[in-house]
Amino acid sequence: MSEPISRRQALTLGALGLGAVAAGATGLIVGTRSSSPTDSDGSSAAWAEPQVLTSENGVLELDLTLAESDVTVGGTTVRMLTYNGTVPGPTLHLRPGDRLLVHLRNDLDQPTNLHTHGLMVSADGNSDNPFIRIGPGDTFDYEIVLPDDHPSGVCWYHPHHHGTVADQLFAGLYGAIIVDEEDWTAGAPRVVVISDVTYRDGQVAAVTPMERRAGRTGETLLTNGRIRPALHAPAGSDERLLLINACSSRYLDLQLGGLNARLRGLDSARLSAPTTADRLLLAPGNRADLVVTVPTAPADLVSATYDRGQMGMGMMGGQSTVSPEETVLSLNPDARAQRSVIADPSPVTATDLRDRRADTTRTLTFSMAGGMAGGGGMGNGGMGNGGMGGQFLIDGRAFDPDRINQTVRPGTVEEWTIANQSPMNHPFHLHIWPMQLIRKGTVDVADVDVRDVIDVPARQSITVRIAFDRFPGRTVYHCHILDHEDLGMMGVIRMASS
Repeated sequence: MSEPISRRQALTLGALGLGAVAAGATGLIVGTRSSSPTDSDGSSAAWAEPQVLTSENGVLELDLTLAESDVTVGGTTVRMLTYNGTVPGPTLHLRPGDRLLVHLRNDLDQPTNLHTHGLMVSADGNSDNPFIRIGPGDTFDYEIVLPDDHPSGVCWYHPHHHGTVADQLFAGLYGAIIVDEEDWTAGAPRVVVISDVTYRDGQVAAVTPMERRAGRTGETLLTNGRIRPALHAPAGSDERLLLINACSSRYLDLQLGGLNARLRGLDSARLSAPTTADRLLLAPGNRADLVVTVPTAPADLVSATYDRGQMGMGMMGGQSTVSPEETVLSLNPDARAQRSVIADPSPVTATDLRDRRADTTRTLTFSMAGGMAGGGGMGNGGMGNGGMGGQFLIDGRAFDPDRINQTVRPGTVEEWTIANQSPMNHPFHLHIWPMQLIRKGTVDVADVDVRDVIDVPARQSITVRIAFDRFPGRTVYHCHILDHEDLGMMGVIRMASS
């Protein structure tokens, strides 16, 4: 079912300890960014961003420790799960062709692993392998090699050990990965990691079986670990926001009217040309490269109320699936603030797969079944598909790591239809290989739209094309409402070696 850490790896990393980060790692460390003190009325937190670790000479090597730590959320001390003691974890700035070496230490009381979401890299061995299991107290060496032609884009990292994913991410385990050819020493884009959490008495709150089935929505929205942070910049200047929806289930319906917003990329793909937008919907796991113009008066970037479907079949006990309206950040005009340097968009490398014949067509069907049982919370590591209340299924089956659901051949292009028979939306995520959206229901998509998370509305379908052009081996596809993934809405895909 999983690949345990070897004794050699444990001994090697035990000898290395945490020296890489303390000594500066292999790569350049840039400090946390901030732009302003707390506003005088106390309504917003100061803007701050995670520490940036940048590759040098083709390598970024770091120690990454998972542990419980006390963090400050809106003036309250909360015990959360952290990477290297912070929420979010450090931002990893990579370039095409880089080697990412992560010495991961698990100081949690439950198993974990690491998924580099959006990177187009191998899923075998000690690369982006979701079947690895790193037990409590263990360490593991990851070596992840980006192809020389890896596209520029916004990616991120989070745990992916089945049965614990939603709990661990909800409690604070996530961080940004940015791939580009840019020199950030002259001025970096704003990394904006958006997450949510619920806490009680200084602890991340446990969730009920109903909340798991609905897909939990946290009571507090965080941006880079802060509540409604204020970003100060000169009026009329442009700010580039690299947005990551790191929420377990919450959809972000971003209202962009009045901000002269220009969308440059979605997920880890560039658009052929920047597109103006008054609204941007990011399902869980989606990312965006967005440029906005700072207004002459303070303005909030708001995520509007969004209903991601009905719970249906009497199974949810009234648990809501509505994401409430929240302020993501505020834009405050400030003539004293430094203007940002915005790099030109990177060249687009995506191939339009509509020009290729599909070698194979498949249909995957999402559905829900079963009742409710059990409970949950931050420490429920290793629960099976049925222990958290019912099952969420693909093609009538819950996840089985020992079963290959789809086998594909290298060098082929396939057309997949994802049919959602359930009364709730399900964002579909395929590891490693990006998907080009071809149709929504029966309506063809006019532009080249490449993503790795595509929302499938309730009782509807989408059709994508996928080029299986490299990376033989085994990985997964799943719903990116992470409670649904943990409850079984995941399958295994294998690309044959020849």
